Amino acid sequence: MDGNGRWAVQRGQPRVSGHLAGARTARALVRTAQERGVEVLTLYAFSADNWRRPRREVAALMRLFRRYLLSETEQCVANGVRLTILGRRDRLAPELVHAIEGAEAATRQGTSLHVRVAVDYSGRDAILRAAAVATPADLTRDAFGALLARIDHDTAEALPVDLLIRTGGERRLSDFLLWECAYAELAFVPVMWPDFDAAHFDAALEDYARRQRRFGGVGDEPPAHALSG
Repeated sequence: MDGNGRWAVQRGQPRVSGHLAGARTARALVRTAQERGVEVLTLYAFSADNWRRPRREVAALMRLFRRYLLSETEQCVANGVRLTILGRRDRLAPELVHAIEGAEAATRQGTSLHVRVAVDYSGRDAILRAAAVATPADLTRDAFGALLARIDHDTAEALPVDLLIRTGGERRLSDFLLWECAYAELAFVPVMWPDFDAAHFDAALEDYARRQRRFGGVGDEPPAHALSG
């Protein structure tokens, strides 16, 4: 979800206007993903390094995130969407953590689409946290991936990434789901996130469908540890 601030600045607007527009894009993309039969959609909303941004912008982002959690939870329940928040919670305001926990509990039974939103998230930090508590039995790819998933977002299910779409014209992972993206297909889209729409999403899905995924081998069958739902 990259490019919100730059999108606003290019239009002579405050950066928070870009984040508002980006939230609307996220809402629309959830609907589109559900219509396209996507099973898991993960949105990178706020990285651990984003705390370096100006305090007013960070505060506005956190207020916006809580507001949308409160307003969208009922719609998620109605549409069978499960919502999970990835990342640390000890640095978030108590009222935001309460909203997160409420949204997760209310949508836990959703089965049509699993939406994961990464907030105060760092792929490197997540790996370090898992490594700190790993036992010898955890030191296989499958077991460590499951441990990482439990530590990161309270689920026993490891979810390798099939397709990563990066907006905003940047060409890097920016510390996002580093373990899970080991064999992800990458798509770099030059438009800013507020301008990302169903047509861009469809183009990325169509390009992904044309790629041959070999997972280090010579065929297109992935090893068991690389399968995702």
